[in-house]
Amino acid sequence: MNDNYGTFTEPGTVRFERLLPGPIERVWAYLTDSEKRGKWLASGEMELRVGGKVELNFYHADLSPHDDPIPEKYQQMKNGHTMYGRITRLDPPRLLSYTWGEKSGDESEVTFELEEKGEHVRLTLTHRRLGDNLDTLASVGSGWHTHLGILVDHLNGRTPKGFWRIHTKLEPQYRKRINEQ
Repeated sequence: MNDNYGTFTEPGTVRFERLLPGPIERVWAYLTDSEKRGKWLASGEMELRVGGKVELNFYHADLSPHDDPIPEKYQQMKNGHTMYGRITRLDPPRLLSYTWGEKSGDESEVTFELEEKGEHVRLTLTHRRLGDNLDTLASVGSGWHTHLGILVDHLNGRTPKGFWRIHTKLEPQYRKRINEQ
């Protein structure tokens, strides 16, 4: 878990692991509570039941007081972006899985697994069915890497670095890692 980069475990799948300060219920709240989730990923309602609706309202500029301007290729997200999905698996406070981008026609699935490790919690995030487009894979890999870094900062009481500042640096690194596989 010393390597913070996500790994592409099979075609169209990226996986991340992070060791977070516990307890597990606290980490679970950051995955499921709109206000807490909005600090590191996206706010929005989540019906905590299999088949329940998921709404994610992304406002990347609000994730940190310190950020660079939004890159040109992501300008469509400048004033926010909303994504919808449905919960596919749920076992509180250990497992949450939901579809990602349901209304876009490019539905993938993200899974969060939590495991207690003493006073810490191992978070394993797996995003599946991403396809094989290099731009998509690099964007998703660097996006999750950046969002998880912001989550780690919040859980440790630190002010996070800016989303676009980090994402912009990571995206070419993920592109390179994918090409080398």
